[in-house]
Amino acid sequence: MTNELAGLVRSVLDEPRPWKVTQVGAPVLRQTAVPYDGQLDEALLHELLDAMRAHLPGVGVGLAAPQIGIGLAVAVIEDPGGSDPAVNEVRERPAQPLLELVNPVVTPIGDEKVAFYEGCLSVEGLGAVVSRYRRVLLKAQDRHGKPYEAELSGWPARIAQHETDHLNGTIYLDRAEIRSLSTVSAMQERWNQPTPAEASAVLGFPLRQR
Repeated sequence: MTNELAGLVRSVLDEPRPWKVTQVGAPVLRQTAVPYDGQLDEALLHELLDAMRAHLPGVGVGLAAPQIGIGLAVAVIEDPGGSDPAVNEVRERPAQPLLELVNPVVTPIGDEKVAFYEGCLSVEGLGAVVSRYRRVLLKAQDRHGKPYEAELSGWPARIAQHETDHLNGTIYLDRAEIRSLSTVSAMQERWNQPTPAEASAVLGFPLRQR
């Protein structure tokens, strides 16, 4: 298993960049990722994490290993924040520095949820409204195997939930209000407000805050 996984990681790292992200329908996106337990040597793990981070700028704010065909419980998160300060305030979207998630576990803090449109690199061209916990506790290991904890709220909490879902075989559409489903162009043209309240009223789906 160790040699097979290492070979898979090396083959992915050898692919042309930017990667063609694995799309929904691929079995790896519907399987529980294998916990990392030293299957890769440290140098290869670091190379993988570095490459995953390098994929993000201009493309997304998080990437889980299953999205590049590797069923291993690792992910990366980094978000420079949005371009509109007013929208960032409503969505609680500060810049989120890099977090490397090895064997992450996300636990809700409280029961408050907030709903916003989400998209996914593995579901090209679509977006939908998802209610997620506003505050979470993230427990994970860093690239050196050191455990850490981080309390996240707002958009960083949303990203952490989205990426850890990937490691459990879940995609955002499993949690979405299906009547909110929109193409990316429709989201940009019609539903680009700070909250999905107008989309909720027009398209006829509930905003489930709890």
